[in-house]
Amino acid sequence: MRIIYAGTPEFAVPALQGLIAAGHEIVLVLTQPDRPSGRGMQLKASPVKQLALQHGLQVFQPESLKPAEVQAEIAATSADVLIVAAYGLIIPTAVLNIPPRGCYNIHGSLLPRWRGAAPIHRAILAGDSETGVTIMEVVPKLDAGNMISKWAAPITEADTTQTLHDAISREGARLMVEAMHTLETSGQLPSEVQDESLVTYAHKLEKSESAIDWTQSAVQLSRQVRAFNPFPVATAKFKDQVCKLWFAQVAQEAGAHAAGTIVQIQPLLIACGDGVLEIHELQMPGGKRQTAQQFVHGQHVQVGDRFL
Repeated sequence: MRIIYAGTPEFAVPALQGLIAAGHEIVLVLTQPDRPSGRGMQLKASPVKQLALQHGLQVFQPESLKPAEVQAEIAATSADVLIVAAYGLIIPTAVLNIPPRGCYNIHGSLLPRWRGAAPIHRAILAGDSETGVTIMEVVPKLDAGNMISKWAAPITEADTTQTLHDAISREGARLMVEAMHTLETSGQLPSEVQDESLVTYAHKLEKSESAIDWTQSAVQLSRQVRAFNPFPVATAKFKDQVCKLWFAQVAQEAGAHAAGTIVQIQPLLIACGDGVLEIHELQMPGGKRQTAQQFVHGQHVQVGDRFL
């Protein structure tokens, strides 16, 4: 089929790769404009644009899809389908109405739970037992379209947003390729209406949410650290320096110390409002990510020291 593909970050790369490999004609790739990145703040192409250029695909990077001339360029492709994966721009109804065989999205949750911008993060933070991906029809209302197919996976205490993101991205690509094969061969995609009574919203992450409050339970803090890996990364103060906590899990030891107190250094255990948190990986300002034991030796950590 003739497909317009709209996506921007790494999450959207596997699906574009899969559709190309499946033999579909990608007539246009929509991706966000190049953004400043790195220490030099040089303009950098999105991961989707980089892949598109490798395959010689036409790339279109408007700041908005609302202008009539932008919509005219999209319509001129005579595409059958529009596929969306973490594009990052609002898609007007006029654009949704252009492709005759519909618009479809890869959404990183088990809809109708966690509609919105940060579904994987919110699933971990809420202590959900599972997450996954949904292939859905795109409609004007946020993530409210009919569901085509799903893939589910358990959320374990070893999972971070990064690990789940990679699995969901991969499986979402597989489901989308399967859906397009069904649409191409049968002319239709069976779908299921979302139950509005089960809807929850995954609001965009705020950087202020990254600060650790040691009076919270070890269970909640483990979720926070794992949910904010790889971004924005949970933070805590140690000896007046703000360090990043990359990975932590609930320890079995009981806590009878003031919240934030280091109660053991091998492994690195910190008392919380309820329970004890084991820190596995962290990062000091200006330094690289390191194991807890590298941190202990490098910072001369002692039992009784405190994180704030």
